[in-house]
Amino acid sequence: MRAQTLNRATPYMFMAPAAIIMAIALLYPLGYMIYGSFRDWNPSQSIGESEFVGLKNYITLFFDPAFRESLSVTLTFAFVVVAAEMVLGVGLALLLDRNIRGMSVLRTLFILPMMIAPVVVGLMWRYMYHPTVGTFNTMLKSWGFDGIDWLGQNALLSVIIADVWQWTPFIFILALAALQSLPRSALEAARIDGATAWQQIIHIKLPLMMPVLIVTGLLRLIDAFKVLEVILVMTEGGPGLSTEIVALRISRTATEFRELGVAAAMSNYLLMLLLLLTVAMFAITRLQEARAQRAARQIQED
Repeated sequence: MRAQTLNRATPYMFMAPAAIIMAIALLYPLGYMIYGSFRDWNPSQSIGESEFVGLKNYITLFFDPAFRESLSVTLTFAFVVVAAEMVLGVGLALLLDRNIRGMSVLRTLFILPMMIAPVVVGLMWRYMYHPTVGTFNTMLKSWGFDGIDWLGQNALLSVIIADVWQWTPFIFILALAALQSLPRSALEAARIDGATAWQQIIHIKLPLMMPVLIVTGLLRLIDAFKVLEVILVMTEGGPGLSTEIVALRISRTATEFRELGVAAAMSNYLLMLLLLLTVAMFAITRLQEARAQRAARQIQED
């Protein structure tokens, strides 16, 4: 009996040190941030010297029009870039999921943008958007069109384009891996039954890929809410608040406005929003899996 108990406990004993270290590394900073959000805290004092203000920081932010504007910009930016990246990434994966000479080189070229540092991406696109010597306006003027105020009136669109360019390869890689792991028997059966390539995509490939695509979309959505470097380099949140996402406002609140308690409360608002999105996405995944299982049972019964 003791030997069986020891055998069962052995894996947990090996995992315990790593689990304890991970718990400390994750929970201590999180607790520190939550504790700081209830205090009137600035960089000139330690957190213990700051005054406890309860929910004041949260209430102030809730009624702050600048914070609500930043949250609106964040939601718009995140959902637009993730939607565009999912469509382009999955489309490229479907297009390149075939045996063509030189395809491995082409796939490598597609993933190069995500290897570039975000600061470099921001500088590169900022120079290309330059109103007089930038690549895009120079090209438009050579074709007889007027230049576009990329980082002025169209700043949010310009930032979205840069993010889509950099992170579509991430979706492409995971979607292509999901495609290549699909059961070939199902695809061959569909071809024998006379299904067209489009019907195979709609009725077989995409449904089977959906669990991977949902997790991929969730990862990109979480990351899109935390984008900072590219927007900071390209627009610094301007003009006005048109490209100031919540992550950038948190940074400015902590460094420029020197309100660490408010910045911590803002971080907690963002954390709660991401938790809600994560729970929603996992619920959708469970529903998809349950639907797939019901469909499989019906096929077996028929």
